[in-house]
Amino acid sequence: MMRTRSTFMTLAAALLLTFSLSACSGGGSNGAETNNGVAGNNAAPAETSEGANQTEPAKTEGGEEDVTLRLMWWGSQTRHDLTNEVVKLYESNNPHVKIETEFTSFDGYWEKLAAMVAGNNMPDVLQMNFGEYLTQYASKDVLLDMKPLTENGTIDVGKANEGIMASGVANGKLLGIPLGMNALTVIYDEKMLQDAGVASPDLNWTWDDWKKAAEAVHAKSGNYGTQGLEITNIFEYYVRQHGQTMYSADGKGLGFDDKLLTDYLAMTLEQQEKKTYPSMDVIMQHEAIEDQLIVHGKAPFDFRWSNQVVALTKAANRMLKLAPLPGPDSSKGMYLKPSLFFSISKQSKHQEEAAKFINYFINDAEANKIMKGERGVPITSDIREALAADLDETNKMIFDYIDMIGANSSPIDSVYPAGASEISKAMEEINEQVMYKQLKPEEAAAEFRKRAEEIIARGAE
Repeated sequence: MMRTRSTFMTLAAALLLTFSLSACSGGGSNGAETNNGVAGNNAAPAETSEGANQTEPAKTEGGEEDVTLRLMWWGSQTRHDLTNEVVKLYESNNPHVKIETEFTSFDGYWEKLAAMVAGNNMPDVLQMNFGEYLTQYASKDVLLDMKPLTENGTIDVGKANEGIMASGVANGKLLGIPLGMNALTVIYDEKMLQDAGVASPDLNWTWDDWKKAAEAVHAKSGNYGTQGLEITNIFEYYVRQHGQTMYSADGKGLGFDDKLLTDYLAMTLEQQEKKTYPSMDVIMQHEAIEDQLIVHGKAPFDFRWSNQVVALTKAANRMLKLAPLPGPDSSKGMYLKPSLFFSISKQSKHQEEAAKFINYFINDAEANKIMKGERGVPITSDIREALAADLDETNKMIFDYIDMIGANSSPIDSVYPAGASEISKAMEEINEQVMYKQLKPEEAAAEFRKRAEEIIARGAE
């Protein structure tokens, strides 16, 4: 998902919550309590040497032990609503399982998860992101290797896309089960472009076409010509389309020339100066997906992941269209990406039940009909076929777009140093300084390289 700016208050709240939960847990656990008083990590009663004086776990009529799982994710309100529907359906089909859900914004999620890891209070099942975050949590050794659970069929991935499945591997372990496939896309309002006399984008459009379209819309209506571009993902595409990579093949340095970052920052700064591109203050006022500029008809272009189109279209209450990011050489830059993962905590006391829920989430037709591709195009061919006949116009467009990108893209880059998430935050900060005119683009490129190399060096110690 696209990143938003973290705030001190969010971090403080997350830390306060962690300490409060610790204080309320009776000293035996750092986790929140469930409805029946068992700590959130569902710790089993301590065994005696004779196995006596233990409380027998509650069981359903079918003889299955009652289980409480904690599930945590980030996302839009649409994702929250749909996921909760799937959870209720799963609970009705599995009466011995109760699932406690937790969800938040993207930045708030990582702050909350960091506090949970520090407090030994991770959820059983948690949403995970490809790249720097999977690498970061793999290095912490807090995620379960799910390869044995796929080999014994608890999580059935027999008809999953093999390339997408490989993206969940880090340090030789299967730490994430992909929940869908997606790709970067430009979502556009065709009517706004038509009203400004601008042609719709296609496979052959370029960054120059994007700039001209944005300027034409602004001149015609006074609206912005585009949403602000989220620096880390869009710049990575920009690097790839120029035949370079974010990180070197060995992960020990950056893989691109400073000129690329200088040119990219100069391009977006120029558009801001022409009033076609929103200021950082405006961007921060429209952070929620339900409040994006395109939703309110204030910009014709929006750059983001294709799995977010469902929520964006719902918020806009009108049909929007999709195009690949601008070229030239967009096929070098574009790639299919695992939209999101589910991972299991190594400390979970119910790893098999957690795996069964993940299997249900990716393989059950009714669950996927509820989700409607909100977390990306399903990874298994059976589910894609099951959904195809009942797709609405938006989801059919997304499925077709993923097929098109699959035929016009290059393999995803999978090398990320352990400090990649910190490097991404450094890039966001550098970008803000340029947009606030505190640094010139060439100064920012040099400063970013310095900071990135320091972070990588620390991670290698």
